[in-house]
Amino acid sequence: MKTYTTEQIRNVVLMGNTKSGKTTLAEAMMLEGKVIDRRGTVEAKNTVCDNTEIEQLYQRSIYPTLFYTEYQDHKLNFIDTPGSDDFIGGLISAFRVADSGVMLVNGQHGVEVGTEIFSRYAEQHNVPLFLAISQLDHEKANWDASLDSLKEAFGSKVCLIQFPVETGLAFNAYVDVLQMKMYRFTDDSGTREELDIPAELADKADELHAELIERAAEADEGLMEVFFEAGSLTPEQIAQGLVIGFRKCELMPLVIVSGKKDIGVKRLMELITLIAPHPGLTTATTVSGEKIPCDVKGVPSLYIYKTSQEQHLGDIAYFRVMSGKITEAMDLVNANNGTKERISGLFVAAGKKREKVTELVAGDMGCTVKLKSAKSNHTLNGGGKDWEFAPIAYPPAKFRTAIKAQSEKDDEKLGEILNKASAEDPTIVVEYSKELKQIIVSGQGEHHINTLKWHINNTYKMEVDLLSPKIPYRETITKMAASSYRHKKQSGGAGQFGEVHMLIEPYVEGAPENTRFKVDGKDLVLSIRGRDEHTMEWGGKLVYYNCIVGGSIDGRFMPAILKGIMEKMEEGPLTGSYARDINCYVYDGKMHPVDSNEISFKLAGRNAFREAFKKAGPKIMEPIYMVEVMVPSDCMGDVMSDLQNRRALIEGMSSEKGFQVLRARVPLAELNKYSTTLSSLTSGRASFTMTLAEYAQVPADIQDRLLKEYEEEEKDE
Repeated sequence: MKTYTTEQIRNVVLMGNTKSGKTTLAEAMMLEGKVIDRRGTVEAKNTVCDNTEIEQLYQRSIYPTLFYTEYQDHKLNFIDTPGSDDFIGGLISAFRVADSGVMLVNGQHGVEVGTEIFSRYAEQHNVPLFLAISQLDHEKANWDASLDSLKEAFGSKVCLIQFPVETGLAFNAYVDVLQMKMYRFTDDSGTREELDIPAELADKADELHAELIERAAEADEGLMEVFFEAGSLTPEQIAQGLVIGFRKCELMPLVIVSGKKDIGVKRLMELITLIAPHPGLTTATTVSGEKIPCDVKGVPSLYIYKTSQEQHLGDIAYFRVMSGKITEAMDLVNANNGTKERISGLFVAAGKKREKVTELVAGDMGCTVKLKSAKSNHTLNGGGKDWEFAPIAYPPAKFRTAIKAQSEKDDEKLGEILNKASAEDPTIVVEYSKELKQIIVSGQGEHHINTLKWHINNTYKMEVDLLSPKIPYRETITKMAASSYRHKKQSGGAGQFGEVHMLIEPYVEGAPENTRFKVDGKDLVLSIRGRDEHTMEWGGKLVYYNCIVGGSIDGRFMPAILKGIMEKMEEGPLTGSYARDINCYVYDGKMHPVDSNEISFKLAGRNAFREAFKKAGPKIMEPIYMVEVMVPSDCMGDVMSDLQNRRALIEGMSSEKGFQVLRARVPLAELNKYSTTLSSLTSGRASFTMTLAEYAQVPADIQDRLLKEYEEEEKDE
């Protein structure tokens, strides 16, 4: 394969709702570029892109797949992305390395859920889009309805380049209003005739051509002046206006394609080479703010946007060359961890088909194998540079579950599998919760996590269970209470003895120290001899006061008492959850000249704390999340009703681009499988984010239930 210059390269993300035909279009483009010699089909399970067992089983894309094709002395790198929001990570990573995109729209349905969601992400990442209507050869295809839905979704950005002569089973021709020609296709291999526009379509073509000229003129002041003076633009000027408008994300050129019949495929690739920006027009920003131009003369640097594992091959790193030229056997340094890496093999990829190359220039994309410690989001540099490009920012997880191996002997292996899965797909977040005594796996949706489970079951032959995750409650107190506890144990020889008197009260940030209390109707005045403030890992504080006078407890035992208290803070007296925000005063006690030791005072301190806690108006706090739901207006009532059934507190509503944005505070305990319910209520059209807002007291009936459940657990143990 020849080495292409930066100006000859285009990097494009291929996106669209599930069943829009992305994988079929990819096959047609690779066939046109002679990357493959036979077109595969999804049904036959032999396509380049959907090449994994689970993708073939579900007959849909699950992983982003890099492929390339060659056309008119250009190399077009595409990333075929999944059509489900559950696998949005593949699209987000593709946006990092692509400079433009093609949004495929199913001509039977028009704008769908994926179209709406993916276009919002494209706008956030400033990626200009082509629109391509596919499947107009289906008997239920509806061009007018599809066009109307696109105009409703994207407004004046939609810029019509082509329209079909007819749709349905007889679909075989379209009119191109940029070329002002009709193209008729005579077979399913892309063979086309270039014809004059028929008389019955001439008026429509002229009207759309005039609109196209106006849209091109509007993209640039200079072109607008030419248009006002001459009343029209030349074909070259129209193209110039399309380029400017597209790259400013103000125009979305609309074309027609059929990957199955190879209709419009060559023209789409031609327009990509004509209109889409080449990588040399871009710069990348490092985490330190330095701007790095995509220049072949620069220092060699590459950014890894994805890693995967293949049997018999190991880890594969997919990357974009950010600067300079990457050659085989080149030594680079990983800016993220300082390790040296050698590029032992350099490949261009078309799915699992890989062709070895000797070099890749700035802006090009490829893959390599056998890197020692390079992962997704890592930057490798030459020339002594320490450039580090910012990691990809993925959407926060929407679905969480606990996972457990059915056999305890598989626990360690399960951890290794989950770590590998998270390295390949960073939207899978794995947390080993010491607090909950569970492995919590979070992802973008239930289907996302079920796919992970399928891999564990089928690839690694391990049976696992998915369980409802426990809730990380917190325990605290609402009033002052005092208690004492004597630990005494005598069993021959040296015994154990320790007695601790303590008082606890709620910790309030910024409140003055208190030394006067009323205990059992009597005034108690404390003399503070020492104060230790401890910020807990799980939030909140413990302030430990030494108020011992007269030597009733030797100073060497005070750390042991604190240790006992800390143990009970870590396993709260009510439900075993973490405790927080407590002032603890140790003010009296007793010791034995022989039998007192650290363990005695640790146990005395622990039990005195537990008893005081239960008398101090204890309460259970639950995590409250701020949930922001973007929902179509016609589904608003159902979504709001469902949230209210989840104990939600609605905080506000607004509108954004045809959607209603609903903000509510919702207890985490009520959000189990919310993503699945929301998808069901809105036919998958809504999306949401959730972030921890605060901890708040649980209602009394729920606290009673939690206490009873914990008591039962304690009895069982």
